[in-house]
Amino acid sequence: MAEPLFSDYLVERRLLRRQVSFWRIAAFSVLVLGVFALGLRLVGAEAPLRFTPHVARLSIEGVITGDRGTLKLIHDIEESEAAAVLLSIESPGGTTAGAERLYDALRRLAAKKPVVAVVGTLAASGGYIAALGADQIVAQGTSLVGSIGVLVQYPNVAKLLETVGVKVEDVKSSPLKAAPNMFEPTSPEARAALASIVNDSYEWFKSLVKERRGMDDSQLAAVADGRVFTGRQGIALHLVDRLGGEREAIDWLEREKAVRKDLPVRDWKRDRSWERLGLLSLSAGVAEFLHLDGIGQLLERGADLARERMLDGLLSIWQVDGVG
Repeated sequence: MAEPLFSDYLVERRLLRRQVSFWRIAAFSVLVLGVFALGLRLVGAEAPLRFTPHVARLSIEGVITGDRGTLKLIHDIEESEAAAVLLSIESPGGTTAGAERLYDALRRLAAKKPVVAVVGTLAASGGYIAALGADQIVAQGTSLVGSIGVLVQYPNVAKLLETVGVKVEDVKSSPLKAAPNMFEPTSPEARAALASIVNDSYEWFKSLVKERRGMDDSQLAAVADGRVFTGRQGIALHLVDRLGGEREAIDWLEREKAVRKDLPVRDWKRDRSWERLGLLSLSAGVAEFLHLDGIGQLLERGADLARERMLDGLLSIWQVDGVG
C-alpha cells in the first residue's frame, strides 16, 4: 500500500514544481515588461525612433501656439537618427508669437536635417510661417497657402452696457493703460497704438517671406495683402516650390539631399495630456480609440475652435467664418 502512495506523492511534487516554475516565469516576464514600459515612460514614447535611420513625419495641425510640447518634439527629432523630416501642415495659423517660436525651432532643425513642408488643405498665416521654416514647400494644386498678415481682435460691448445702464469705472496711470478694452469706445490714440504693433509684426512677416522665398519688392507686394492662394497660384507667385504630396517631397529629398528613398517614414507625435486638452479632446480620443473617426475628427475640430476663441495677443490666422 505504501508504494502507490509514494508514487502519487512524486506525481504531485512534479506538478507542484511545474506550477511554481510557470508562475516564476510569468512573474519574471511581467517584471521585464514593467521595466520596459517604465523605461519608455522615462525616455519618451519616441525613444525607439531615435536610434534607427528613418524619415520623420512631424504634423503641425490646428491652431498654432508654439507650445512647449511641440517645441520639445522638434528638438527630439533634431537629436534623433532621422535622416530628414516631412513637415505635414494642416493649419489656419494661430498667435504670431507662437508661429515665431515654431519657425525658429524649425530653422534650428533644418540646420541639421533637410526639412520639406507638405501642405494638405491649408497652410495660412502662422501655418505658412511654419512652412517657411522648411527647405522646400510642396502643396497640392488645390491647397490654400498665404494669408500674409497680422490682426488683433477684441470685443466692444460699450453700447450694450449703455443700453442696460451699466458703466465700468477705472483708475489708471495713463490714458493708454489697458486700452483698448471692451467697456468703452476705442480712442484714436489707442487704435493708433494697436496699429503700430500690428504693422511692426506685419513688416516682420513680410521680411520673412521676402527672405525665405527670394522675392523682390514687387513680388512680395503681389502676395502680402492678406489673401490666400491655391497651390497652383502659389507656384507662379513663388509661395510654393512644387505641386504634389509626400511622394514628391521624398523624391526631392533623394535627388537634392541624397536621402535614401527606401528609408521608412515614421510619425513623431507628442504625448497627449487629456487634462490639458479638455473634455472635447478627451472625447475625441475615446472616439478615435473606438474607431469612430468621423466623430473624433468633429470633436477635435470643436476643441480647436474653442482654443481659437481663447487666443490672446496678435494673431496670424485665417478663417472663412471671420475669425481671422
